[in-house]
Amino acid sequence: MTNRSFLTWFALGHFANDWPVTSLWLIVPTAGLAMGLSPAEVGLLFTICNFGGALAYLPAGILADHVSNRGRLLAATFWWVAVGYLLAAMAPGFWSLALLLAVAGLGDAAWHPIATGVLTRDNKHRRAHVLGIHAIGGSLAEVLSPLAVGFLLAFVDWREALVISALPTALMGICFFWVARAVPRVEKKSVSKRTLLNLLNIWRRGSGPRLVAMICLYNMALMALLSMIPLYLADRHGFGPGAAGIAFSAMLIVGALAQPWVGKLSDIAGRRPVVVFGNLAAALAALLMIFQPSLWIMIPAMMLAVAALTAIRAAILAGAIDHVGHSEGSTLGFAFALMDGIGALGAVLAGIAAGFAWPAMFGLAAGFSLGAAALGLVTVFGGLAVSSARVRS
Repeated sequence: MTNRSFLTWFALGHFANDWPVTSLWLIVPTAGLAMGLSPAEVGLLFTICNFGGALAYLPAGILADHVSNRGRLLAATFWWVAVGYLLAAMAPGFWSLALLLAVAGLGDAAWHPIATGVLTRDNKHRRAHVLGIHAIGGSLAEVLSPLAVGFLLAFVDWREALVISALPTALMGICFFWVARAVPRVEKKSVSKRTLLNLLNIWRRGSGPRLVAMICLYNMALMALLSMIPLYLADRHGFGPGAAGIAFSAMLIVGALAQPWVGKLSDIAGRRPVVVFGNLAAALAALLMIFQPSLWIMIPAMMLAVAALTAIRAAILAGAIDHVGHSEGSTLGFAFALMDGIGALGAVLAGIAAGFAWPAMFGLAAGFSLGAAALGLVTVFGGLAVSSARVRS
């Protein structure tokens, strides 16, 4: 199978695994309204879902670096996701729903470091570019899934919508058995305590702590906006699920399509200017939203903030790999864990802020982005030459 075929199939796999996860952007607020939940409780539900998934990232990344048959691991993730969300659709209450969504998210989380580890291992000189191509699948799911589920919720309740949203994942689970056999195998290695300690020490040195903080603040900003925008549109502007789905999808599509090109730009021009500019653009847009202008200004401002943050995701992940220089799966697992673990706190904090006032929520998101931009300015992003030298040493 050619490299282009792998990129296509892996993007499709990302799309299928993320489809039910991204449907939650509308399903969770709808479930919250049906259950009478507050904005803070809706934000907490998102945080629990993402934190649960974050528990799988690092173990999956370590497996990607040490298990020979990575294709079998990738194929298994689809069935974990599909069955998990089918069970979540039967949850009787808040805590059971939160727990089952978190468990279902483990399968989707496991896909990311394994798949991106496979791709970046074989494309060392264009890491951000291939990460951006892979990310198109997930980003298109974020665009199309809320759009589809927004219309779906006009005819069915949130439980039925969740069941239907799991069907594309199950279908890809069948198709991927063929692809899994073609995934290149690597030498099987045992996981040692020394290996993990060496990886931890790399993150503790140099720009590692600043890079960790930047990744967390970046995703806190993105999670704050994504988790609260549908609620904001419903609360302040009376949007129904269908209208909210259209608006939300429109906000995501620009950043989704831009990821490969922005990633390629960061491969050429460097990570810092791309990361700093993206966070600053999002911060300025969020600061504008504090003043609550008309809806026709708010929508473009939301689009700019979400697109800017979404577009630079591949560059940030590639920066994490550049810092370590090896163990791609473990490194990406760690980065994803930061994003969906600590970074997911942005959702519950935004929900608490929205409980006071919507401008406070947008101000919080702006603060997160400004913090990430400031850290990006003082972070030394390791280039490919630095990474290679570190590997040789």
